[in-house]
Amino acid sequence: MTLPATDRIPYGGDYNPEQWDEAVWDEDYRAFDLAHIDMLTVGVFTWSLTQPDEDTYDFTVLDGILDRAEREGRKVCLATGTAAVPPWLAHRHPDVCRTDFEGRRHLFGVRHNACASSPAYRRLATEMARRIAERYGDHPSVIAWHINNEYGGVCYCDLCAEEFRAWLQERYGSLDRLNEAWNTTFWSHRFTDWAQIVPPNMLSEHWRGPNHTAFQGITLDYSRFNTDNILRTFREEKDAIRESSDLPVTTNMMAIYRHLDYHRWAEHLDFASWDNYPTDGSPVSRMALSHALMRGLKGGQPFWLMEQTPTMTATRDYNPVKRPGIMRLWSWQAIAHGSDSVLFFQMRHSKGASEKYHGAILNHAGRTDTRAFAEIAELGAELERVGAVLLGARTPARVAVLFDWDSWWALEITDGHSRAVGYEKQVVAYHEALWQAGAVLDVVPVTADLTDYDVVVAPFLHMLKGDIATRLEDVARRGGTVVTTVMSGRVDEDDNAFLMDVPGPLGALTGVRVDETDSLPPETVNTVVLTRDGSDEVRSAARHVFDVVQPQGAEAVGVYTEDFYAGTPAVTRHGFGEGSAWYVATCLDQDGVDWVIRQALAEHGLVGPFAGVRDLEHTTRAIDGRRYEFLLNHAAETVTVAAPWEGTDILSGRDVSEGEQVEIAPAGVLVIATR
Repeated sequence: MTLPATDRIPYGGDYNPEQWDEAVWDEDYRAFDLAHIDMLTVGVFTWSLTQPDEDTYDFTVLDGILDRAEREGRKVCLATGTAAVPPWLAHRHPDVCRTDFEGRRHLFGVRHNACASSPAYRRLATEMARRIAERYGDHPSVIAWHINNEYGGVCYCDLCAEEFRAWLQERYGSLDRLNEAWNTTFWSHRFTDWAQIVPPNMLSEHWRGPNHTAFQGITLDYSRFNTDNILRTFREEKDAIRESSDLPVTTNMMAIYRHLDYHRWAEHLDFASWDNYPTDGSPVSRMALSHALMRGLKGGQPFWLMEQTPTMTATRDYNPVKRPGIMRLWSWQAIAHGSDSVLFFQMRHSKGASEKYHGAILNHAGRTDTRAFAEIAELGAELERVGAVLLGARTPARVAVLFDWDSWWALEITDGHSRAVGYEKQVVAYHEALWQAGAVLDVVPVTADLTDYDVVVAPFLHMLKGDIATRLEDVARRGGTVVTTVMSGRVDEDDNAFLMDVPGPLGALTGVRVDETDSLPPETVNTVVLTRDGSDEVRSAARHVFDVVQPQGAEAVGVYTEDFYAGTPAVTRHGFGEGSAWYVATCLDQDGVDWVIRQALAEHGLVGPFAGVRDLEHTTRAIDGRRYEFLLNHAAETVTVAAPWEGTDILSGRDVSEGEQVEIAPAGVLVIATR
């Protein structure tokens, strides 16, 4: 199954006309014409409307919405409407309401409010999906299915406890195996009956909060179970849709989202999609990382950008609007990294409730003469001109970043080292270094085939699963370069420490032995001096954790300058086979990470042509033998660079010669089809 069939990059987004009368619909579609909008996501939150009680289904309004979309020539991504339960369902079946980490059963309210173990929720949500598909599976406007919306959260109720025990029995087969995995001889925890196992929360194994647990194995497995338990509801709705329709099915994800391991979802999605609402203060490169993570779910297949705000969010303490040109820039960034759509939330401001001020293409007055609407219309016209040439194009990456939810979970619930490290923060730092260096890259799971990559970056790969250690050795053995770091290679899939020197099975590859790991407060800095082959020194501020390294064949390219381990290796490089492995034994600042990454890329000529121009993003998509080179200027100043290719900018139609000086304004975009 591939992406929905379209003849251009779909443009539009979340539309909720059920909130207004049909006179407003008339205004909306006139505006959609002006903005070149051809795609609408509808029905996301219609459950209480289409099913007003358990025995009644009423599709009158949804019929009107879809028929109007057809008459207006719009395509539709149709949701099952099961993203939030209606009040009657929670009132009649209280078990659909979640129990929180503190052990409190919630009442009806908010949005992510359904327990995935509730038989009533599963039965009625699946039936709603079945009826929606039966009714609209052959509707001319519908080209894709959208199940639920931004799945998330955790429940700790008695139903979840029962499902957790069943999940554990399937995973481990016997209590002996479970006890071994959880090391339950510690603190007299050995279980003798499945019924003795309860969810790990503040009433059982936790103290201070979700990251402080007496038994990491139990909490880790509950995170895995929660992913699979919520995924089951998605699969049940998808199976119900498949009874009537073969159209592609997705759900909108949230990229770097801790609570759900999206790699476990990948095989069940026909295409990936996600919602881009960047965290305040995060680097622009984090969006590129998220796009690449979503693209990596389906082995490099393009994805859909299902939501972004046209102007501002409404969920944070401060909600700045996107400055002129930024909406277009970030939309093209998504396309540059593999999106085959540009979709928004929302098409018109809601008149009430929590998102009434969330950005929209049309404000409460429905105006089409605002700055924001003008930018929307200009981008729509641009995408219409570009047409279908980029659809299906892939990213020809030679660099891979390994991203692993199990390592994320295990690292951050582990006692004994720094809680200030943060898996996400460290992965973002290594990706930022690759992004600034212009590396064309994939973000892939530890199970991915690594044979096509020359450089594999595996930061904070705390848990080693399956044969990943051997496959990383294979990368280096055939001439590639592997970069890994402190806190890597520490535990097996059960989150039990390897009974060998750190970094465990990565020791032979990295050529180091770690005798001990110092953990100090975040304000404590140990300067690391980096140099290689007589090059100028780079001084990096290292924090948090500090491996005391004994080289076992590796050469030191960075050394600590303070404390009792002053003069010992902080960064090493080890020749292995025809290639090499780098080990970064501490948390370097961004300058230090940048130095390491550029050294590794340089071994394969993979430092990009614009690596000296900060915040000028470069990446590539390719299809049918043609490459499209994307240049996006995220800096506040105009930049001028020499084009390393000959081709045509598909946005302006201007020809570009190799070596020609091209000027890119702030928020400017070039997409050069090379010749």
